Amino acid sequence: MKRRGGRGRSTVSAAETAAPALVAGRVDPEFWQGRRVLLTGHTGFKGAWLALWLQAMGARVTGFSNGVPTQPSLFELASVGTGMQSVEGDVRDPDALAAAMGSPGPEIVIHMAAQSLVRRSFAEPRETYETNLMGTVNVLDAVRLHGREVRAVVNVTSDKCYENREWEWGYREEEPMGGHDPYSSSKGCAELVTDAFRRSFFSDPDGPRLASARAGNVIGGGDWGEDRLVPDIMRAALAGEQARVRNPNSLRPWQHVLNPLSGYLVLAQALWGSPEHATGWNFGPSDEDARPVGWIVERMSELWPGELRWELDDGPHPHEARYLKLDSSRARLRLGWRPPVDLEGALQSIVEWYRELQAGADMRAVTLRQIEAFQYAAPSP
Repeated sequence: MKRRGGRGRSTVSAAETAAPALVAGRVDPEFWQGRRVLLTGHTGFKGAWLALWLQAMGARVTGFSNGVPTQPSLFELASVGTGMQSVEGDVRDPDALAAAMGSPGPEIVIHMAAQSLVRRSFAEPRETYETNLMGTVNVLDAVRLHGREVRAVVNVTSDKCYENREWEWGYREEEPMGGHDPYSSSKGCAELVTDAFRRSFFSDPDGPRLASARAGNVIGGGDWGEDRLVPDIMRAALAGEQARVRNPNSLRPWQHVLNPLSGYLVLAQALWGSPEHATGWNFGPSDEDARPVGWIVERMSELWPGELRWELDDGPHPHEARYLKLDSSRARLRLGWRPPVDLEGALQSIVEWYRELQAGADMRAVTLRQIEAFQYAAPSP
C-alpha cells in the first residue's frame, strides 16, 4: 500500500480539526504549585532540567532514579537534589516502584527513566530492553496497583519509536511503531505497552489518565551524554581539544531541552482537565530548525569565544538514521503548544551555559535563569 499519496493532506483528523484548542498551551505555574509529582529519571539530563523547573514552580517533587548517569552531571552541578526528595531505585525493580507510590502518593507521574543512547544499545541490548520496556511495564503497573491518587501519567518515549523510513515529511502519532536498533525498538515496544495499559486498565475517565510523549534530538546546557554531538563538542572546547564529528551531512530536527519539557508539562495539565488527551503526542521543533550536523558544529564554533576545532570521525559506526522528523500538528492544534525556543536561541543558551560553567558560576542559578527566560519567551511559530 502506498503511503506517499496522502501526505499532502491535512496532518490531523477531521475531529481534531473541528476541536478548538482546549488549553492555553503554556506551562501554568499556578497549576504546579504544591502539586505532588513522581518523576523517574530525575538525575538524567532532561530529568534534571524538568526537576529544577518543577521546583521553581513550587511542585512537591519526588525523584526516582538509579544514581547519576554521567560524570559530570547537570543534577550535581546545578544542585538539583537540594529542592526535592530523591529516591534511589531502579525501574527494573517493581517493589521499589511500589514503595515510591506510597503515602502521600503522587498526583502526577512523569516517566523519563531510560537507557537513552542508541550506540550503547548495540553493546547492551538486553539492558536496553529491560530498562526501556520492562521499566515502563513496572511503572505503569505500580500506578495500576498502588497509584490511588494518580490522575495523570505522562510516559516519555522518543521520536525513534516510529518505523523510520527516512521520509522527508514528519511522522504522525498513528504511524507504525518499529526501530532498526535495540534502542529505537525498545521505545516502540514501550509505546505498544502504553497503549495496551491505557485500553486495559486506564480506560475509566475517573481513573488515571495515560498519555505518551515523543521527542528527539534534544540539546541544552548540562548534557554530558556519551556519543552525542553537543556534549562531544563542548567537552572538546572546554579541554582545548579537537572534537570528532560523525555524519556531518545528516539532517536532524534540533530542539532545546525546554521545548519538549514544556510539552510534557502542558500535556499533564491537559490530562488533568480531560481524559480525551490520553493518547500519543509528538513534540518537535519548527521545520526550519532541521539542520545538518556540520552546520550545528560550525555555528557553535562561531558562538564559542575561544577556538573550537573539529575533524571528521569516519568510523566505522553502527547504523544511524540520516533523517527523522516529527509532525507536531496534534499538539499545536489540540494543546495550543508551540516550542518556546528556536534553534538560534538554543545554541546561544548552550554556549552561555558552558561559558558560565568554565567561569565557575553558580550553575543552579544559571539554569534557573534560563528556565525563567524561556518560560516567558514568545513561542516559535
